Amino acid sequence: MTATTPTRRALITCADRYMGRAIATKFRQLDIDVIEDDSPLTSNAEVDRVIAEAGRIDILVANLAEPPMTGPVHAIDDADWQRLFARLVNPLMHLVRAVTPQMLERQSGKIIAVTSAAPLKGIANNAAYCAARGAQNGFIKAVGLELARSGIQVNAIAQNYVNNDTYYPDDVLDQPKFIEHVKRNVPTNKVGAPSETAELAAYLASEHCTHMVGQLIPLAGGWTT
Repeated sequence: MTATTPTRRALITCADRYMGRAIATKFRQLDIDVIEDDSPLTSNAEVDRVIAEAGRIDILVANLAEPPMTGPVHAIDDADWQRLFARLVNPLMHLVRAVTPQMLERQSGKIIAVTSAAPLKGIANNAAYCAARGAQNGFIKAVGLELARSGIQVNAIAQNYVNNDTYYPDDVLDQPKFIEHVKRNVPTNKVGAPSETAELAAYLASEHCTHMVGQLIPLAGGWTT
């Protein structure tokens, strides 16, 4: 009798927004058992519940999104600052902290964070958002190095100018002002398709990706590199 390879299981957080649906669709095409969770993950208890209910997690996709609060630095509101960190930074740490023990026990695992390219370049009047996304990116770099020797690959897709319902929804893409903005700022002269993020996530989740750790991979049409 030929032994069969166990089906890999992936947990995708905040799956109802940002890049969740695109990644879930791609993973299912690859016969990955996908758990889609739509919880806001604003507390330790909520994260612990999601991880516990998921059971075995071979692949964690930390897909977290919150619209930026645009405005000058002297007008940053404390509540807005705290909300960005509560929705983007704290859940990422809580998720990784909660899933790591089982991956360490198996000496294998994949953690993929869908973050942003914004802090790689900086965006004027978006200091709070860049700070929160930058904290995510710094966390991924450090954790990636820490867990690499345990057979766990941790990386981030740092994207911008990719079609999604949180930042670049369909009704924005055809607006003349936005089209001109893209032509001025994005070398590829376009907004990327969600499938591009999904394909990259699929590679990072695959058995072929074993030598890439702690990387912030810009997916932004050349807006930053």
